[in-house]
Amino acid sequence: MRDFWLSCGHHLTDRDGDGRLLVTDEFLKAYFARPELSPPPEACGAECHLHAALLTDPCRAVGMDEIAAIVDVDARENWQLMIAFRDHLLRHKTLEATYVDLVRKGARTTPLLFLDQLVHVILRNALNGCGDPFVVRAAELFFRPQRLATQEGALIAADEEKIAGSGAASFSPLASMLGPLAGDRIDVLNDDNAECYWGRSDLFDMALDLTVGRRGPAALATVIERWVRHMLSTEVEVEPLGEMRDVPFTWYIGLDAEGTRIGDALWRSGELDEASRSLVAGLFRLTFASSDSGAVYLILAMTSDRVLRMKPQNLLTGLPARSPEARA
Repeated sequence: MRDFWLSCGHHLTDRDGDGRLLVTDEFLKAYFARPELSPPPEACGAECHLHAALLTDPCRAVGMDEIAAIVDVDARENWQLMIAFRDHLLRHKTLEATYVDLVRKGARTTPLLFLDQLVHVILRNALNGCGDPFVVRAAELFFRPQRLATQEGALIAADEEKIAGSGAASFSPLASMLGPLAGDRIDVLNDDNAECYWGRSDLFDMALDLTVGRRGPAALATVIERWVRHMLSTEVEVEPLGEMRDVPFTWYIGLDAEGTRIGDALWRSGELDEASRSLVAGLFRLTFASSDSGAVYLILAMTSDRVLRMKPQNLLTGLPARSPEARA
């Protein structure tokens, strides 16, 4: 079996009888060992003591007075956020239940970084045993923003963080977007290099072709099916579509903020201006395997600067399905 995404900490967790992820001391210690929480040489005694104590016992109760005693304002804020997140993890049975609770309540005080990390490790669990590198690469869209470019008529998604700071003025063709990256190599995933993905999965340096009719959209549809099944215990079938014309948007979900805006515009007027249409990166039809419910249309779109920031929580809050296990 191919392993992937070792950096997500999947190997530090345990699993319950339903295959969902349980928090362990080792998983929490990985958070407390992060550079953002490691006290610098000039850190006060209160911060050093708290850090050392949590590395020894990551589940120990932390009083607000301990955090208030930290002198540095930024460090104090970091610890407030981290302890609040740690306590939320410990209040729930599984990481999956933690995530569902956070997104259904709005997660306004939870840093996006923490939400993305949860999606990362949960998807690693949901995709356990997957041997298709196209599916695993497509799953990266769930927790890592992508920069989209057009190359010879193909729509290519590359990791935004990987190409940030490239300084390219134009993002088409792809070489113009990625060329200035000194020392970094970004290849478009294809049948010839697919086996290379497993050794590079934690580098996030392989791009995905999202062109209609190619492997990328179909792989993303599979990830959506696996995500919904794992999180909501609901079987769905997801099909990529090539056209937005004559689609009855009676029920739709934007897979990102732009997708939601576009769906709202279509629902109100049934029309879409050319500028908005050009931002659509994918359209999918979702149907329930054992239900007479009508189809749900999923819209994936990029921003005007061609960045795609997917919001997988929309699938959990927008679908007409609720799972008791997901709410636990």
